[in-house]
Order: sequence, then C-alpha cells, then structure tokens
Amino acid sequence: MHKVFYATGGLFAALLLLGLIIPRHGSFVVAGDVDANPATVFALLNDPRRKRLWLHDSEIDPNARVRYSGPQRGAGATISWDGAIAGSGTETITESRPYEFVATVINAGESSESHTWYELTDTDSGTHIDWGFSHDYGFNLVGRYMSLLLTGVMRQNYEKSLENLKILAESLPTADFAGLDIERLVVEPMQIAYKSIHALPEPAKMSAALGSAYFEIMNFMDANNLQLAGAPLSIARSFTGAKLNFDAGIPVSGTGAGTPDNQSGIRLGQTYGGEVLRVKHTGSYRQLNDTHRRIAAYLAALGIERSGDSWESYVSDPSKVEESKLLTYVYYPIRDKR
Repeated sequence: MHKVFYATGGLFAALLLLGLIIPRHGSFVVAGDVDANPATVFALLNDPRRKRLWLHDSEIDPNARVRYSGPQRGAGATISWDGAIAGSGTETITESRPYEFVATVINAGESSESHTWYELTDTDSGTHIDWGFSHDYGFNLVGRYMSLLLTGVMRQNYEKSLENLKILAESLPTADFAGLDIERLVVEPMQIAYKSIHALPEPAKMSAALGSAYFEIMNFMDANNLQLAGAPLSIARSFTGAKLNFDAGIPVSGTGAGTPDNQSGIRLGQTYGGEVLRVKHTGSYRQLNDTHRRIAAYLAALGIERSGDSWESYVSDPSKVEESKLLTYVYYPIRDKR
C-alpha cells in the first residue's frame, strides 16, 4: 500500500514538476503572402463581420448566437458568441493602425485572455502578413498540458484561415485606396436644373458634353430668373453600348409655380439625400476615373453597398484655377451590408 502511495505521489510530483517546466505561454505565428495591397487586406482584418468571411470552418460554430457591439471597425469593434460547440466568448479589436497592424483580445470564458495580432508589410508583389497568437496559462498546469495538444491544431486552423483570406483578398478589385480622402456624411437633397446627355467615358468627350449642357442650363436659368445655388455637377446614370448616360446639373434656387419643368430638354429635379461617402479629388479631371476605381475597391473591401448613382461636384472654376489644384468632390450613396 505504501508503495502505491509513494508511486502515486512520485507521479504527481513528476507531473507537477513537468507542468512547471512547460512554458506558461502558448504561442505561435503563421505567415503568408497575399497578392493584394495592404489596404485591402487590412479592411478584411479590421472588421469582425469581414473576418467571418474568411475564417476556416473549424473556427466558426454555425449554430452559435453572434452579436456585434462597439464601432463597426477598428479599436473597440467586438464580436460575442454563444454556442454549443464554440462555447461563449468575445473578441475585441484593441489596436488598429492603418494599413499595417491589428491586435485583438479574446476572452473565451477562461481565467485569462488570449491575444492575436496581424502585422502587414507592403511588398513588391502585394502584402506579407504575420498572424500571431499568444495565451498566458500562468500557473494553470492543466492549461499548460492542454496547450501542448492544442497549439498544433490551432496553428493548422490559422494556416487554413490565412489561405481563405488570401483567396478572398485576391478576388477583390486591385486598385489601392490607401490615401483616399474619404468622409462619411449625410447630405440633404438639392434642387437642380439638369439635362440628360451621353458621351464616351473619355475626359475630352465628357468635358465637351458637359460644357455644352451647362451653357444651355445657364441660358434656362437666365430666362427663368433662377439663381445659382451650388457647384455644377454630373450624375452618372447608365451605359448604352460604349456611351455613358449622365445628367449635367446645376443647383438652383428661386423656382416657382411658373417655372417650366421641361424646356428644350432642361428639367428640374433633386439630387440624392441620405448617407454618402464623399471623396475629395484634387487635380486633373483626367484622373477622376482612377479615383472612381479606388472608391470601388474601397467599397468592395469594406463590404459597403451603393444605394444610388454616384455624382461629381466641380467646386473649382477651371478658367481660374490651375489644373493641379482643381477641387472635385465625388459622392457615392451607400449602405453597409449587415
């Protein structure tokens, strides 16, 4: 009996000693290269809703109740879950540095927290990503033993998730939207006098069509005693073959019951009112197509849907302002995917 007792005690002491020798921190880093710019990859990391699009199936309990809280993106954005398989817990973004670093803290109902981080490096071919995980088990010796079993499995799941992230990021538009001057705001509708026109989507063709239409609209305004109430604008509508259909418009005030609604193709109407992205474009009108491509990439990466036709507001007078300083605001009506 004493031998059994001593043997059991010796085994327990050995396990205790071994548990103390096992590192208290369970950690690893997985890495990969993505053929997409850092801004796109960052957008998929910086929003818990976007992150669920690429996590490996083993990381998601399809029957769990999921709730989001805090800001939608960046520091403070939180996802909470409660499920039979995944258990309950939260993950919160604790640090967000565009377009290079995101860190989170995970509380899965244990006595201590797990930490993850994503470090992005801009490369000639896209983005290199290092994704780290760390958990401090302290003096939880059972946890230390479990980490020996689980760390390898978790690393494999992270590697599979990283491959999913690569596939998703590389499927999105390639334009780099880093550096776009973007505001999110609510605009009120404006009354405009406008003419529907079409032209090939080339700067020279568009400029000529707009110039002619604005001249006609100004004549309409003079004939009907209307006042200028804002910068000229153009609203993209649709394509007919290779030509873009759009409205050339000028904000006006002073309309009344006697103001004609349709005179020589000039009509009265209103611009969109509601939530928009407003992007500041400074420079040549010839570069506006590039700005639109960058906005499209931004919307796709962040999962934001358009809710109407975009428009451009030409704030500067090109006859008085040099080309490199021309100010144009580009507006996109939006709504977030939920």
